Amino acid sequence: MTRWDVDPAGVYGVLSKAGTAAKDMSEAGSAMQGNLEEAASAAGTLTDQFGPYTSTVGLVGSALGQFAEHWNRDLLYIAKRTSRSLNGADQATRYYMAGSVEQAANAQREAAKEPKVDLPGGQTGRRTEGR
Repeated sequence: MTRWDVDPAGVYGVLSKAGTAAKDMSEAGSAMQGNLEEAASAAGTLTDQFGPYTSTVGLVGSALGQFAEHWNRDLLYIAKRTSRSLNGADQATRYYMAGSVEQAANAQREAAKEPKVDLPGGQTGRRTEGR
C-alpha cells in the first residue's frame, strides 16, 4: 500500500504560487491573441489591381494566423493540464486531511488523466507531431 506523507500548508503554499503563475500565463496568452490579431490587421492586405476590388489578408497577416493556429492547441492543452493539476492537488490534499487516503488517491489519478482539447472545426486532442 502507498504511504502518504503530505504537508498541507506546504501544498497550499505551492498551489498559491502556481495559481498566480497560471493566471499570469493565461493573461499573457490572451494578450498575445489580441496582439497577433492587431499585428495581422496592421500588416496590410493584398488587393487585386484589376478588380473586383476586394482585399484579402496579406502575407504577414497570413503567416501570423498560421502561427496562432499552429500553437493554439498546445497553449490550450497547457492551460487545461495546469488547471487539472492544481485542482487535483487541492482536492487530493483536502481528502488526505479528512483522512480519506483512497479518495485522495482517486483525485490524484483523475487529475493525471490527459485533458481533452476541443478546437473550432472539430480538431481535438493534443498535437504531438511536427514539432
